[in-house]
Amino acid sequence: MEKITSQKLAEILEYNGDVADVEISEISTDSRKINDKTLFIALKGERFDAHDFVAEVLQKGCPLAIVDHLISEADAKKQIVVADTLQAYGKIGAYNRSLFKGKVIGLTGSAGKTTTKEEIAFLLSKFAPTYATSGNHNNAVGVPQSLCEIDMNAEYAVIEMGMSAKGEIEYLTGLVKPDLAVITNVYPMHIEFFENFEGIARAKAEIFSGLKPNGTAIVNEDTNFADLLIAEAHRYTDDVRPFGKKHHPQAEFSLQEDGEQFFYNAWCALSVVEALGLDVQKAAAHIKDFGALDGRGKQHTLSLPQGGSYTLIDDSYSGQPEAMKLALENLNKKSATGRKIAVLGKMAELGATSQARHIEIGKFAADTSVDIVIGVCPEMKDMLAQLPNDKQQYYFDNKDGLDDFLLNKLLQNGDILLIKGARYSSKLYQVTEELLKKGKAA
Repeated sequence: MEKITSQKLAEILEYNGDVADVEISEISTDSRKINDKTLFIALKGERFDAHDFVAEVLQKGCPLAIVDHLISEADAKKQIVVADTLQAYGKIGAYNRSLFKGKVIGLTGSAGKTTTKEEIAFLLSKFAPTYATSGNHNNAVGVPQSLCEIDMNAEYAVIEMGMSAKGEIEYLTGLVKPDLAVITNVYPMHIEFFENFEGIARAKAEIFSGLKPNGTAIVNEDTNFADLLIAEAHRYTDDVRPFGKKHHPQAEFSLQEDGEQFFYNAWCALSVVEALGLDVQKAAAHIKDFGALDGRGKQHTLSLPQGGSYTLIDDSYSGQPEAMKLALENLNKKSATGRKIAVLGKMAELGATSQARHIEIGKFAADTSVDIVIGVCPEMKDMLAQLPNDKQQYYFDNKDGLDDFLLNKLLQNGDILLIKGARYSSKLYQVTEELLKKGKAA
């Protein structure tokens, strides 16, 4: 965060009350991470209200807090009162972004956006200092945080934006004001919150509404509703650049990981490089050094308790139908000295389509060379029911005991194990954590 005075903060937030004269150099929403230069923003969640800690943090030396009502037990001059503290955080983030002199790349998509964001940042860093959203901090809290933490010495900033409802991307892109706006893909994620699939595409296309004048739109031409996305982009800019199998920078590169999605990530990143007027060939030469992220298709060679080793494909960060199919197809294409095993957890936020989509995954898996399929969570019973008798199958109500079953009863030398499922619904990421902990790199 660039240093800012309490008076400037009051101006940004349109607060006319009397405010202590202090200078702020960082922001926190965590009452445990406060010092004498920290602005504390009291956010509210479903299970917490940070206003409960305002008096305490101010007494411990925090110079200023943003609140939605005056805390009577604390110094009134150390409080800026606003209607909505989350909206206030956004306004502060937008102000800090306005001070950034470099180019901002805003990115959204249904799947793989964090990996693509990291790949874009990785390639741009080969040309100049580059800042990127930390992890997947891409919501109404994470985006303001990312904007407040921008490295002002960087020439490029890559900001990820996520959504689960109409209007969220429009709000976030209004804060980010990207010079380049990117849509990686559109899948039926969060469809239970929309009337139809097209609604998701239109919600993603909101990212173009925040484009700075003469900005650039970069769109996956092969994704669902690509024509709609491109048409929406043209409402805000004449510079619309598709990427995909037909249109992509002409540069040779090699990938660390197998799978079509990794080609799309690379094409997207190279399209950004090209749009910024940088050397595409130079960037392409570095793609071989970029590998999959933890939980997003990263491969590990791990040892077995009884001797030998197996390959773990950790794709446990998220699970949705199209990504599930891609993961199964990648496993299908792999050659193995042992067996191909897929551990599949439930897919979340599918609404009324949930049963049909789980059945669809079962039918897809039935036509692959995967030898063993393990379903986790009740929704996966419908998936398993689609498999032929010659495919070995197992079912678990939840992830409990699954790591022990895999290591001590199922896995053999040379096996390839894929783990894929909705992170918080199936919690299969905890299984991968245990496998990584117990399996020393072979």
